[in-house]
Amino acid sequence: MRRTSKRFKEAKSLVQDRIYSLEEGIEVLQKTATAKFAESTEVHFCLNLNPKYADQQLRATVILPHGTGKNIRVVAIASSDSGLVASEIGAERIGSEDLIEQISQGYTDFDVLIAEPDMMPKIAKLGRILGPKGLMPSPKAGTVTKNIKLAIQEFKRGKLEYRVDKTGIVHINFGKVDFKSSQLQNNLLTVYKSILQNKPTGVKGKYLKRMYVCSTMGPSIEIDFSVL
Repeated sequence: MRRTSKRFKEAKSLVQDRIYSLEEGIEVLQKTATAKFAESTEVHFCLNLNPKYADQQLRATVILPHGTGKNIRVVAIASSDSGLVASEIGAERIGSEDLIEQISQGYTDFDVLIAEPDMMPKIAKLGRILGPKGLMPSPKAGTVTKNIKLAIQEFKRGKLEYRVDKTGIVHINFGKVDFKSSQLQNNLLTVYKSILQNKPTGVKGKYLKRMYVCSTMGPSIEIDFSVL
């Protein structure tokens, strides 16, 4: 039987059984983040989507104005004559066939993989390794591009990819609890607008059903998105 810690019970007691405004919700979120490390802040959108249908799938990217608070490890696969140097453009590594070979042997110590379009046929064989980890480059995610340098800079600044899961929920980290409240609010509003702008064409009826925020180790807090 799962036991609830005293720390979590105390944090949960700070959350009332009601829907909070954005400002109130962020304030309570920061109060309930009582772990001994700087927790991430998460938003969870419950959407009226069934991803098994092609016109109800949601996969997009968003750039957070204040970043994620995390050091995003980015590697890139480019042609051998690209002339790109990892240290000059902020990437952890840049390679060609050599990097593809290392990934095929199990190297996945990165958060984002960016690739030139011409390299995708060679990367296709890595699908069984990259696919389950959500690391396979994709044009929709902005990770297949001819402008490798710009893509790396965007992801380093706080660009995120998100997608709906099989239950119709989107989970996104939008900062850290030690951010200023105004920064978290701006990041969350940016994410919210992106969710609305990328509404799938196959949505029938109400698109966004519920919206919750929480810290990594904290209780969920429902947000009133109707006034955003």
